[in-house]
Amino acid sequence: MRFIALALALGLAAPAAAQDRPDWAIVIHGGAGVIERESMTAETEAAYRAALDAAVTRGRDVLDTGGSALDAVEAVIRGMEDDAMFNAGRGAVFTAAGRNELDSSIMDGETMNAGAVAGVTNVRHPISLARAVMENSRHVMLQGEGAETFAEEQALELVDPAFFFTERRWQALEGALEAQGLPVPARPEGAPEPEEVDHTLLIRDALEHRFGTVGVVAMDREGHIAAGTSTGGMTAKRWGRVGDSPVIGAGTYADERCGVSATGSGEYFIRLSVAARICMEVEIADRGAEDVPAIGQTAADMVIHGPLTDMGGDGGVIVLTSDGRPAWSFNTAGMYRASQVAGEDPVIAIYGDED
Repeated sequence: MRFIALALALGLAAPAAAQDRPDWAIVIHGGAGVIERESMTAETEAAYRAALDAAVTRGRDVLDTGGSALDAVEAVIRGMEDDAMFNAGRGAVFTAAGRNELDSSIMDGETMNAGAVAGVTNVRHPISLARAVMENSRHVMLQGEGAETFAEEQALELVDPAFFFTERRWQALEGALEAQGLPVPARPEGAPEPEEVDHTLLIRDALEHRFGTVGVVAMDREGHIAAGTSTGGMTAKRWGRVGDSPVIGAGTYADERCGVSATGSGEYFIRLSVAARICMEVEIADRGAEDVPAIGQTAADMVIHGPLTDMGGDGGVIVLTSDGRPAWSFNTAGMYRASQVAGEDPVIAIYGDED
């Protein structure tokens, strides 16, 4: 009895985070880069805000009805993979060879199980394939033809590669290859007839979507955290290049305290293990003697504006910690982002000067 009384006096009977955390929370990104008001038309800005609002609504609908964090992550990213406004799935950028090669990963913070795929070309929803790898195989990452064979065995939806084609991304590839003095490949088989694309849109895309990726971190009613990321990579990538998005610990990470999804210059995020490093900072602070307010924000800023910036890497992250409070940090002009916490209104933001 004496121990129980002492525990209650010291506030040890239940962690503060468990007492105070909301029922659920979610945070989303749609890529980071040179995203500035002066280069964005009112119509384009409204379309991106609507797409982000639709994404956070999909996640809220899952979590508010008792769905798992994993289900919310998958549902949100599947929708973004189908939205040609983002660089993931349909609307992904092209490699120098004129292909859409898609990467994705997902991680369950409760069990620390993870799945990832790289370089897939005919799987409509790479995030669902990454989850299938996690749940239905003894591996963590599959790539290329092997990943596609596994997708077929799992009865996941396969599509003709032309499904991912958009004129906007194709013309962006042509411009990138011409600038590098590289040959432009033949237009993909099954692609629609060429159409006009606003040249100013291509210029803006070359800047803001250099780091295009989509990602989600969610916490469900049980307090479990999951994270996922999906991308088409970088325009005109060569030699089977794979960035950080499917690399557990670099582009995606989740444990019982923290989840992270990243978007940026993947080579730097890989070298710095950005996602896992942020969660490690959260763990260190969480185990410390003093309470750290805004622990996720502090950890994210420490890494993004510290070693990542010092090394010359650009991009950002979304973070969700076990207190249910979303955070984001980026060293670019903007990042497409959204969040919602149970009982609160959603937050939609694009530019660097928005909360």
